[in-house]
Amino acid sequence: MAHQIHSFFLSSLLPLLAMISFYLVRLPPASEPNPTETPMSLLITGNETLTMNYIVRFREYRMTDDHHAYLEENLRFSEGWRWIERRNPALSFPTDFGVLEIGDEWRLVLIEDIQRLKRVKDVFADTRYSRSLFFDGRGKHGFVSEKKRPGKIFTSMSFEEEGKKSSDLVRNNSLRLERKLMMERSQITSLFGAERLWAKGFTGSKVKMAIFDTGIRANHPHFRNIKERTNWTNEDTLNDNLGHGTFVAGVIAGEDEECLGFAPDTEIYAFRVFTDAQVSYTSWFLDAFNYAIATNMDVLNLSIGGPDYLDLPFVEKVWELTANNIIMVSAIGNDGPLYGTLNNPADQSDVIGVGGIDYSDHIASFSSRGMSTWEIPHGYGRVKPDVVAYGRDIMGSKITTGCKSLSGTSVASPVVAGAVCLLVSVIPENARKDLLNPASMKQALVEAATKLSGPNIYEQGAGKLNLWGSYEILKEYKPRATLFPNVLDYEDCPYMWPFCRQPLYVGAMPVIFNATILNGMGVIGFVESPPTWHPFDEVSNLLSIRFTYSDVIWPWTGFLALHMQIKEEGSQFSGFIEGNVIVKVYSPPHRGEKDRRISTCSLRLKLRVAPTPPRSRRVLWDQYHNIKYPPGYIPRDSLDVRNDILDWHGDHLHTNFHIMFNMLRDNGYFVEILGSPFTCFDASHYGTLLMVDLEDEYFREEIEKLRDDIIDGGLGLAVFSEWYNVDSMVKMRFFDDNTRSWWTPVTGGANIPALNELLAPLGIAFGDKILNGDFSINGEQSHYASGTDIVKFPGGGYVHSFELQDNSETRGKQNSGMTKESSILGLAEIGAGRVVVYGDSSCLDSSHMVANCYWLLDKIIDFTNRNVKDSVLFSDSSRISFPMHENESRLPSRRTDVNFSIYSRVVGRELMCYQDSRFEVWGTKGYGVQLMGRSRKLPGYQTRTLDGDVNITKKRTESNKYQDSKSAENSSGSVVRNSFSKSIDFFGLLNHDENDNYLAAMDRMLRNIGKCWFNEDVNLCTSEIGFQKKFEFLSIISQILIILILAQILKIKFVYSTQFINNGQIIITLKLLGWLLFYF
Repeated sequence: MAHQIHSFFLSSLLPLLAMISFYLVRLPPASEPNPTETPMSLLITGNETLTMNYIVRFREYRMTDDHHAYLEENLRFSEGWRWIERRNPALSFPTDFGVLEIGDEWRLVLIEDIQRLKRVKDVFADTRYSRSLFFDGRGKHGFVSEKKRPGKIFTSMSFEEEGKKSSDLVRNNSLRLERKLMMERSQITSLFGAERLWAKGFTGSKVKMAIFDTGIRANHPHFRNIKERTNWTNEDTLNDNLGHGTFVAGVIAGEDEECLGFAPDTEIYAFRVFTDAQVSYTSWFLDAFNYAIATNMDVLNLSIGGPDYLDLPFVEKVWELTANNIIMVSAIGNDGPLYGTLNNPADQSDVIGVGGIDYSDHIASFSSRGMSTWEIPHGYGRVKPDVVAYGRDIMGSKITTGCKSLSGTSVASPVVAGAVCLLVSVIPENARKDLLNPASMKQALVEAATKLSGPNIYEQGAGKLNLWGSYEILKEYKPRATLFPNVLDYEDCPYMWPFCRQPLYVGAMPVIFNATILNGMGVIGFVESPPTWHPFDEVSNLLSIRFTYSDVIWPWTGFLALHMQIKEEGSQFSGFIEGNVIVKVYSPPHRGEKDRRISTCSLRLKLRVAPTPPRSRRVLWDQYHNIKYPPGYIPRDSLDVRNDILDWHGDHLHTNFHIMFNMLRDNGYFVEILGSPFTCFDASHYGTLLMVDLEDEYFREEIEKLRDDIIDGGLGLAVFSEWYNVDSMVKMRFFDDNTRSWWTPVTGGANIPALNELLAPLGIAFGDKILNGDFSINGEQSHYASGTDIVKFPGGGYVHSFELQDNSETRGKQNSGMTKESSILGLAEIGAGRVVVYGDSSCLDSSHMVANCYWLLDKIIDFTNRNVKDSVLFSDSSRISFPMHENESRLPSRRTDVNFSIYSRVVGRELMCYQDSRFEVWGTKGYGVQLMGRSRKLPGYQTRTLDGDVNITKKRTESNKYQDSKSAENSSGSVVRNSFSKSIDFFGLLNHDENDNYLAAMDRMLRNIGKCWFNEDVNLCTSEIGFQKKFEFLSIISQILIILILAQILKIKFVYSTQFINNGQIIITLKLLGWLLFYF
């Protein structure tokens, strides 16, 4: 009794002590991190106060002093912030942003106050980012170190000097000799025929060329027309001390006989945006971009890029730049030969993205490949690069004098930029702004490009730069709109890969083809009416097409996506379907014109159609449950890879799994893509659902349907998993001293807790080991790269175990060096279906593959599709008589410190079939789902949805994009990029992370207290338990009363969030007060 009374008073006084501490220490309050933010922590030693710079974007352009005064006036009662003066040439012009230094103690509250201001658009961290200018000498490129920060990440964009050849240059001595001889007898300008335009008097005169790089030295002997050098860094120099900016300028406008540039009379404006340490800040780029707009640049070259296409301040400023009629040319990236590695901003439709080739017209090994990954999972990527140019052993200017050779797409980019300057000078100066713009220049480049024999469209785009052909187009150019590509021909293989690799047939998931609308008529345009399909003959009416497209085409570009199915009556048809897709585009009248500009665009289709294949030959690839970077820190699958920390290649059948796709097609399988939940496909049509390296959660309806599809419907299931170890993930996090934040993996290589829930009805579960090693099955050598183990499997199945090294973390201790037998492959017949699980997917992923396991996949699909049992995989020695079962503690648990709803398409979302599904289920919950879909919720977290999808192949209105980009501001901008909540916890007592648990627990406790207090449940209220329940009740009531009384005494103003009011916590408080009144 005494102990209970003591507990009662202690629990009642704790809130009082917490309140007093809060009041004395935290005024003004700094709220706890909202679970919708990336987890952020501070490393504070002694009395040190950490500060960080933030970009405050305003809704309109004003002079810097005006913005400063506005913030001073509205934040005059706030402490902890300081306006950062930016001493650069942009100071003389109006700006749309400011930079503030904010102390961490005041960070969240101050940012919240700033975002409430009417003239403020949003607030972002001024992240620092860096790049590597050269290969590291071992042929490795891409991410320079493992310790990368959130925000803008730049990949390695320029490359080995002569004498520092990477390994792929040594492979073929004769080819290297050929290149050397070619370099000796010919300039890069001669290879593209620049002399023909020079002979006509076109040399780039009166063209303003902005070079964003490392600067250039004054009075360099290679340049006759350096108009201006500006410095945007924190270093007090205009000179180029690295040589990269000088080299790029030399390729564009050099006049040295040994390393001629394309347009020697071009006016060079050198923007020094990188320090000698190859470091830059977002704010430096924004200021430099604004200055380029204010000073009316014609062309801008950016030989850098990174994978973060959700960096809104950067991306939106590029939109604004091109909207102001500046033609931007950018390198597509040096992350080849991997697919899905396009770099931003070159992957934007309004930018001319350039890839690299060698002197044999082969795609350079370093050149990044498409497709774009913005649109995944519901749509399909766009074609990039736009064009390719020579990027191997290109000659350019050294820092002071002389020439040298470099390689990379950052070298190919100035080749195209120099050609663009030359082409701009073809148009009379007084007519340039009327005829030339980012769309018309791209039209001239892609329409004239020479298609290379061998590479596909996602390797070469339109083909190799054809300078003379582009000149012929521009000299007769009339403003018009076109589509790129404007042909989809299934007979044109391999150029039209992957489309030409698999025919259309009845019952298949829609084939999506994403074309770019290039609108040379104006910066803004509109699709006049829905596109139409015009078949060439009667049989071509078998094609059914639905379209999604940009309602607003801005800036200069939009998209047109075709969703194609074959009608039911074509189930036995074999042959080709041909016709044209027609779409009309219009733009407002130009200066001096009365009528709007109208143009008709045509896309020619020639599609191969085959009879519907049998179920035993059809495989469905799950794309929907994949999560990639950006927005979250999705770690790499193989932890042995140190130079590429992110899973950013799309994990798509046609990006980093493209070799696997080709293998399945070669083996006679038809592979389709599912970008929607499992309720959106008819399992009776497919032999196998193929799930590889998946990170998302699953709707309850998906789990139930998959169980029924397998056990009752005979669907085969093949799962290739990955590592998941919470202790290891925690160890992988790092503190970024630039953004003052922790960056922590959102999940492991795969989401094992979610997979285990999905597989639980089948009696299967994965563990939390991280296994590495080599093993052999029937002479086939395999490598296990950071895979996991199988800990549950049904009796009667076949399980294969091997000696592998365990590198996982267990309670803070690494199991390094421990080698023991682990189960990694399981095969079983379950009900009418067949299931195979394997703990690693790196052997299918071409990104960082050590050894492929396509031979194993082939045997697995033969079993799941056709019940063909390999004698080795189904040997008696591997059969288990009883179910495998380990303690529940061995099953990985979900992380409790990450709000997964930010990144998930399931958590907090409604169950829905998207435009990648069969037409009959578009916008529904799917096949056989009668009840309304529900949002999946994880315990311990509120849900947060992305209000706007980043899927640009989805029909949407883009008018906001050229105004305030409001949808991005409300979704990606506020969720993905260090968003800041506008609510504060109620004294931290009701943590947002625990709202759901709080409600459930309180409801149970109220019911039990009521039953106990009023003796409604005798069994519940034995003397000891009942007494305890009554004191729990008194403790809760006393806490509430103390809080309310202190609030009145101290005059503390409570800030209630919308969620606090809506989620019923106040109702529970009223319930408690009601119980109190009733009792007394």
